Amino acid sequence: MERSLIDARELDLEDKVVAINRVAKVVKGGKNFRFSALVVVGDRNGHVGIGTGKALEVPEAIRKATQDAKKHLIKVNLLGTSIPHQITGIFGAGKVFLKPASEGTGVIAGGPVRAVCELAGITDIRTHNLGTSNPRNVVNATVKALSELKSAESVARLRNKSVDEILG
Repeated sequence: MERSLIDARELDLEDKVVAINRVAKVVKGGKNFRFSALVVVGDRNGHVGIGTGKALEVPEAIRKATQDAKKHLIKVNLLGTSIPHQITGIFGAGKVFLKPASEGTGVIAGGPVRAVCELAGITDIRTHNLGTSNPRNVVNATVKALSELKSAESVARLRNKSVDEILG
């Protein structure tokens, strides 16, 4: 996944915890329990990032995941309140289909996909989770799809046409 470097300090970022898991390591004296957290951050204006963190306590795991997400921000090409075209994102067994929707439709999406779309600033979209329900793979597939969206300007440049000809 190609990610451009975006300075998180310049953005007013919100975070949303997608999943918290209790993980165990079996050792000679019993089990060592830790918590892993999956967090999505975004500015609701075209920037979104995901991160994971693991620690002995939940708040520390969330803090680490938020820091990680701020390091992995991507820019999302938006067209008004939706996305420019439909796309399928695949990561592992996670497969997410994203389809633009007309204004007023809202975010029609499940938990992990909804978190990513809302924090990216998408307010009108239809989505369908086609693969696993594992939150990590679903979130990664969604971010991969959003990072591969093409803007009308880039398509017009590739085809040597004007933006008006592309948008119709």
